[in-house]
Formats: sequence, C-alpha cells, structure tokens
Amino acid sequence: MIIPVSKEIDIQQLFYKNDISVPAKAYRSLNLGGKIRLAVILRKANRKINHFHEKTLEGKECYIGPFWGEFGNFLLHFLPYVSFLHKNGVKVNICSLENYLPLMIDDNGNNIYNQCVPLRMFFKEVYPQANKVTPPADVQKMYDEFKKTAEESGKPFLDLTDDMFYWYVYKNWQLKGRQYIYPLEKVVKDNNVTGNNVTLFPRRRSTAYTPNNGEPIDYMKLAEAIAPYFDNVFITGHPAMSAEVYEKGNIKVKLSENNIDVLKCCANSSLIVTQHSGAMHLGNYVNVPVALIFKGKLPVKGLDDSMRFRENIGRRNIYVALNEEQLISFVKDKKYL
Repeated sequence: MIIPVSKEIDIQQLFYKNDISVPAKAYRSLNLGGKIRLAVILRKANRKINHFHEKTLEGKECYIGPFWGEFGNFLLHFLPYVSFLHKNGVKVNICSLENYLPLMIDDNGNNIYNQCVPLRMFFKEVYPQANKVTPPADVQKMYDEFKKTAEESGKPFLDLTDDMFYWYVYKNWQLKGRQYIYPLEKVVKDNNVTGNNVTLFPRRRSTAYTPNNGEPIDYMKLAEAIAPYFDNVFITGHPAMSAEVYEKGNIKVKLSENNIDVLKCCANSSLIVTQHSGAMHLGNYVNVPVALIFKGKLPVKGLDDSMRFRENIGRRNIYVALNEEQLISFVKDKKYL
C-alpha cells in the first residue's frame, strides 16, 4: 500500500495515467497491421512461457537466464519467480550477475538455485534498461556458453534476452500467483543490533531531474536532518552507485559491493529511505517499511508499475514524501512504526 506522508500530497498526482507496462500500451502507437503482428508475437510468447512453466513443474529442473539487468527488476521479476520454482521443488539453473547471487537464498540461508553461470558486474561500461542490454563481449560469451548447455540439456529453458517477451509477457504473467519471496530477515537480522535505526540509500545516477527519480538530493544533509530521530542512520548501497558520504555522530557508512551487507542494514532498521529506485523493494524481503522521497515535477515515472508488481510480494507499506521537510516531519512523529 502506498501512503502519502502529508495531507498536502494528492495520491492521484503521483501516477501517470494508463502508463503501466501491459500489452495494451504497446498497441497504442501501431497501425492495424502492426497490431496484428504484435498479437501473433504475444500469443506465441504466452504459449512459450506456459509450456516452459508446465514442463518445469513436471520435470523439476530448468534453465533460466540471463538476468543482467537493473536491481529493481531483479527484485521484482527474477528473484520472486526463481523463489517460486525453488519452493515447488524445482532445480533451477541460472545465469545471473554475480552481485545478485548473495540474495538468492531461502530463509535457512541455502541457495535457491542449483547451478549458476555468474556474470561480472559491467554497469560502469554499459547500463541496462530493465533486462535489456548489449553486454561486453566477455559477458556475452559467458551467456552463450550457458545457453548452449541449456539447449543441449533437454530441460526447459527460458531465454530472457527477448525484450518484448520480458517486458510485456514474462513480468505480467508472474502476477497470476507465480511469485514467492522468502522472509530473509530470518537469515540476516542481527538480534544484537538494537534501537530504532534507519537505512538510507544515497543514490548517485544523475545530476539533474529525471522523471523516475526526481531531483538530486544532498544525502549527507538529509542524513544529518533525520539523525536526531534515530539511534543509528545506516548509509548503504553499492559504492559505485552511491553519492559521496561520510560518518558523523550516529551516521554510519556501510557501503558494500556485497548485497547481503546491504540487506543486513535494512533488516536491522525500522525504516528504509530512498529515492524511487530498485532499493525500495528490499523492504519486501526483510519486512521493513520504505519511505520514498521524490523532489520535482510529478507524476513519478514507473511508480505505478513499482506498486503493481509488489501485489504478490509486498509485506509493508510504501510512504511518499515530496521534500525533505515532509520526510523529517514523518520520521519525527514515528508514523512508520
């Protein structure tokens, strides 16, 4: 559920109209011939994924990949489906970015995949959109080897390199009861960490306003502003994708390339604060509410999809603030508890 932190915020203004990533959106700009061709493509894609899913549950082993896309897409579309298959006794062989693998565990800390071809993190060289990217040659070679193994195995293989298939079929198809998340707080929460803590993600992607993320934020200034209302402010995230921050008082810098370290900060907090980004979905996995801060012109691009794809896996509320003052007032009153 999404909740504005202030009565000044009109929840309807947060969302674009008719902007969710469903097939109807793809049809809008097409002529009759294009619509017919797209209908044929989507029909084949639906048959493909249903066949894969049925054969996988029947044979209890499959191959799926590559996942070399954005973190939010991993948390919403790849990890929940692999978790669903694992929970149903399937041996899932994957090809995925190695940075994401530490999160691919169950609530006992065991891997939810059978075998994996890990891909190095290449986002400094080229950045994906969703799961669409032209990767560096060495990464492509690793995937090609995985694909060859998958095709020669005789087991069901779900190729995620088809962007049309991924964007309009694979993601939406999962919403029909084909997702699961393990409560990872059982693994990563440290009972020795006490108090009312907050995790802050100092996102660094742009120096200007973007429709998805809003205006840039001075994260050290924000951390200092909310610090009086928490025992600890954990600043975390991947170092390469984080703004410059430093420790001060109860502000603790815990940037890490290991996503388990990041998840531990979240699990040991009462609230997660971030811009609209993939990090907002980590709260699902450790049962912690999230406060989004979005500065700038509304609506928020992609927020409708962010909420729609939480339908099966959302465990706590998402709060929205449109400036630092609203967020400070929200945490001061402890409205998230």
